[in-house]
Amino acid sequence: MKDGEKGAVRQKDGSYAIVPHFPLGLITPADLRNVADVAEKYKVPVLKITSAARIAMVGFQEEDVEAAWQELNPGVGHAVGLCVRSIKACPGTTVCRLGKQDALGLGMALDKRFHGFELPNKCKMGVSGCINNCAETPVKDLGFVGKKDGWTVLVGGNAASRPQLAVELCSGLDDGQAVELADKVLNYFKENGKKSERMGRFIDRIGFDTLKAAVWPE
Repeated sequence: MKDGEKGAVRQKDGSYAIVPHFPLGLITPADLRNVADVAEKYKVPVLKITSAARIAMVGFQEEDVEAAWQELNPGVGHAVGLCVRSIKACPGTTVCRLGKQDALGLGMALDKRFHGFELPNKCKMGVSGCINNCAETPVKDLGFVGKKDGWTVLVGGNAASRPQLAVELCSGLDDGQAVELADKVLNYFKENGKKSERMGRFIDRIGFDTLKAAVWPE
């Protein structure tokens, strides 16, 4: 089985890791029990909370991958390959006293619309309900920061081998405008980016003003 096939990532020992998709890292007690039951049944040696707030189940044998997916309640895998892989969100106004905007609400809308959306390279998104940026928004390809007047949108960040900070694209957006802008940015990147080019490198190549004129003309 090839790396990435059936939503499984090949490990150095020849086993496979799968990552059930719990949007924004929100999970129920029943979900946790289900993950634990599947891990015990297939003798999975490693369960790891990832930096994207997911649960990586590492150490499946190839012949068990398909059956394990069928037994996991979410029924859909974590996106792998060149696509929107993860959308990380802080609690926002739902429970945090510092929140200025509903990070979980916007994050869920973005997840439903873009999780797995194919692009020239992987894309990570962050939604922070205030300027403390608990979702690590400044190092995401596309990020949203909640302020009193709405969402500030950042583009072009990453924490990869050549890290760079995102830059501000616009501010003062409501939830609907934020989702609409995400659609424009991602589709423009999809149509004009080169394979294996991250969002930040894409912006460096074409110029920030070119991107802004295409997706958010003033």
